[in-house]
Amino acid sequence: MAGVTGPGAGTGARPGQRGGGRTERPGGRPPGRAEGGAGGRPSGAARPPGESGGGRRPRLTPPSRRTLLIVLVALTVLLGGGTWAVYGSPWLRARTVSVHGTGVLTPEQVRKAAAVPLGGALVSVDTGAVRARLLKELPRLKDARVHRSWPHTVSIDVTERTPSAILKSGAKFTEVDRDGVRFATVDRAPGGVPLVELTPDQTASFRHFGTKRLLQGAITVAGRLPDSLAGRATAIRVRSYDAITVELTGGRDVMWGSADDSATKAAVLTALMKAEPHATHYDVSAPTAPAASGS
Repeated sequence: MAGVTGPGAGTGARPGQRGGGRTERPGGRPPGRAEGGAGGRPSGAARPPGESGGGRRPRLTPPSRRTLLIVLVALTVLLGGGTWAVYGSPWLRARTVSVHGTGVLTPEQVRKAAAVPLGGALVSVDTGAVRARLLKELPRLKDARVHRSWPHTVSIDVTERTPSAILKSGAKFTEVDRDGVRFATVDRAPGGVPLVELTPDQTASFRHFGTKRLLQGAITVAGRLPDSLAGRATAIRVRSYDAITVELTGGRDVMWGSADDSATKAAVLTALMKAEPHATHYDVSAPTAPAASGS
């Protein structure tokens, strides 16, 4: 009888064994599948993060009424204590007023006009009302800043107006700034500020524009004079709308013309005086064709 060859030759074939050598375990479970956890995970293997037994997520427990009550009481105490500290505590009361930036005015004049209520809570001081009082009572002030400086001080920083021209009114003088605001009347003319002199020639120009318009033109010129002439302009003479002359120290003068294009005329005059430093008469009434003469 011929010998048997091929897989399994010489041994008895086992039940359930097929060609290719694959063997099935009892119960039909294929080899390589571990026993135990679902999906073939070994029983001792750790579960992925976030996965709980049975696939359920842990439930959050809401705070109890007692916890909520304790938190509410704590917040109320903190809020009440903070309110008392700001409004009722003696530690945060307005006691002093500091003033900065004065020149002609004195700090005491500013404090008096401010009328800051002292002794009360610092937070209760109405800084807007204090500023309004200052600007109303002291026309010399161009601006004022009022703020609280904890724990006891109200700070006031002021900016005073500076005169660009003065107007003679009887025996007194009225100071006018570059914006045309007449802010103070003084007994003595401040030094280095030009005096506006109205010397109308009774021409049609004067009758048409009138004194008020001519004075405003002179004030505009005074406010636009170049910085190089600070303290050197002694007078601004107005004969008519387009005949304004600026008198300078040293016997020099500038024919300005009208107040129109004053910013341009100021720039032209600065350049002209650098080019002709020894001239005694300058003419910028036509800024596109300036002239200088005398020596």
